[in-house]
Amino acid sequence: MRRESRTRRHLPQKRPQTKKQKQKKIAIPLPRMRDEALEARVAEAMQGFAVPVHPSDVAARTGIAEGIVQQMLLALAHEGQVAFTRQGLFATPQAMGYKVCRVQKIQRGGAYLMADGGAEWRVGEEALGGAMHGDTVWALPKRVGEVTVIRVVNRANETIVGTVRWQGRKAHLEPKDRRLPEQVPLTGAADDVIEGELVAVRVVRWPDEGGLQAEIAEHLGRSGDVQSEMSAILHEFGLNPGFTEEVLREAAAAAAQDIAPEISNRLDLRGERVFTIDGADAKDFDDAVSIERVDDGWLLGVHIADVSFYVRQGTALDREAYARGTSVYLPGRVLPMLPEALSNGSCSLNPDVDRLTMSALLYIDANGDVTRYHLQRSVIRSCARLVYEDVNRLLDSGEAVSERYAMLEDDLREMARLSAVIRGRRKARGSIDFELEEAQIDVGADGEPTDIRARERGVSHKMVEDFMLLANEIVARHAKAHQLPFLYRVHEAPDPEKLESFALFLGGLGLRLPGELDAVTPMMLQKLLISTEDRPEYPVIARLLLRSMQKAKYDPRPLGHFGLAAKDYCHFTSPIRRYPDLFIHRVLALTFAQGDEAAGGMRQAAEGAAVQSSEREKNAMEAEREADRMMMARYMSGHLGETYDAVITGVVEWGFFATLPNTVEGLVHVRTLNDYFSFSERSQSLIGERSGVRYRIGQSVRVRVESVDTQMYQINFALEDE
Repeated sequence: MRRESRTRRHLPQKRPQTKKQKQKKIAIPLPRMRDEALEARVAEAMQGFAVPVHPSDVAARTGIAEGIVQQMLLALAHEGQVAFTRQGLFATPQAMGYKVCRVQKIQRGGAYLMADGGAEWRVGEEALGGAMHGDTVWALPKRVGEVTVIRVVNRANETIVGTVRWQGRKAHLEPKDRRLPEQVPLTGAADDVIEGELVAVRVVRWPDEGGLQAEIAEHLGRSGDVQSEMSAILHEFGLNPGFTEEVLREAAAAAAQDIAPEISNRLDLRGERVFTIDGADAKDFDDAVSIERVDDGWLLGVHIADVSFYVRQGTALDREAYARGTSVYLPGRVLPMLPEALSNGSCSLNPDVDRLTMSALLYIDANGDVTRYHLQRSVIRSCARLVYEDVNRLLDSGEAVSERYAMLEDDLREMARLSAVIRGRRKARGSIDFELEEAQIDVGADGEPTDIRARERGVSHKMVEDFMLLANEIVARHAKAHQLPFLYRVHEAPDPEKLESFALFLGGLGLRLPGELDAVTPMMLQKLLISTEDRPEYPVIARLLLRSMQKAKYDPRPLGHFGLAAKDYCHFTSPIRRYPDLFIHRVLALTFAQGDEAAGGMRQAAEGAAVQSSEREKNAMEAEREADRMMMARYMSGHLGETYDAVITGVVEWGFFATLPNTVEGLVHVRTLNDYFSFSERSQSLIGERSGVRYRIGQSVRVRVESVDTQMYQINFALEDE
């Protein structure tokens, strides 16, 4: 048996008790009435009280009758927005000293409670109070590093996807998500439910209600079938592959509009050399570019599909786009935010047709500074649909794949020069560039993966990225200067505790941050990445640094973007696939037509859209990662026994993770190693107790594909020389 590591963190232990101290839950009376507007007013008023209060106190502050206030408070208490005390008073969680946390379960026991604001606690199973992964809870901090879950206020797993398993005459679900309980007992499972079948279940009883139990809600197919597995992922993340008839009708009608009457109201750029640059497999084109030399600088045009002209606020089409929040890109398929009639049709900047756009015309000097800009609704006629790889070939060797490429060679070379200037300007202020490899997964007609490789990023990819980043920044600067209701893309400074853990990891590699932790700047982190970019550990350093930073999100406040070292930033350039961009276009269009004051009524909508868009983006990213994991497992199942060079990218107590050149990651478990290994958290390494052999992050190894679980998406490697 492998010895326990002396450096391992131990989960908090239960304190011995002489008698049971569990308190009964407080029964919250059901409200006799509901009113969304009144509930919002009462909830806002409650934020002003730092102690529990009587409904009469809230009535005095709001002017609403006390009896109605009490009903609104009861409704809010049932939804977990306020607490109901044994004395019949009401309070915000903060007034009770509670922290609102999200449960982040870890597979091998215990969980992290992630509080709003960045604090986190690691707790054992016994401290979760029946909470499961993803749930929102109220937690009460006690001693240093110790908290107690007071209440589960929002369940994240009302439906669970997994595989049916039979034990005798009883069936249970084996969830796909290993952060959930290993077995979920099923009630009412019929005899025709097949062992190994993929199903979605509905929870009918929670752990704190007498034990977790669920019933089958939907049959998804046979576990192991690629189409069934993809259906399970869509169901797990609540992704709808289709649109309702109402939404499709609205989209078709919007796409069929005659735009001729609209053209006279816009800046006419149809005579300019405007073109798109996208991937070879792209179906929708929502950004186009143009360039012109002016004086000692450039006039850069960034022209974005004017989706707001077609998707009007308050329509079923708009509500659907809001609900989706973003397009979702899965291997071999796309779940678009908008129906194809718009996303691949009237809103797509296809060549040789008139298209309505929102243009950012940026005057840039030789130093890369934007000296002036012009934002306006416009109309363009793209002269070419260019492909990244072909543009790269032209810029590298002068080889033009067609007459259109040859015609645009001068423009493309000018763009490459401008891109280098812009990138240098951004780098000089401290912008952090994470050069991390992404997987390119090719899928055949049957849905099975045919190839996996690292996605290439050439000059043209970076060029378009530079132009879009600059346009996004200028539009955000414009919105802030004009005090418009907006959705900013914000990225706050790293969490100090996570940054400290990252610094400890660096210390194990003999590295340190170039500056003080309590005064970290983007420039410090940029210098670290530049200084380590030639080391084998670089990909892991970059990935761990990224994990130690805050997650970017949408916010109506211009909080800045730490990673880009930008004071103001937003998403303006992809309204076909992101709702925040569509919202921003709508605000700008309103101000162009009626002045800045006309957009004032959209401030409240911006609050809700920021939260919704951030949540939907996170959900889409998790679904995309899960689909990639599924495809990688299926692909590697056809390569059992094959050997590869790999790099260790993660070390844990039970083994280490190694990543192949094609981006696929697998686990080398300690039980396959010929020694007893201890885990050193400080150096992030495994150390052989007899041999002294050390396996650490960044180390090159030769691995063999040992086994693959295509149902749980797990890939296991073994060292080739073991």
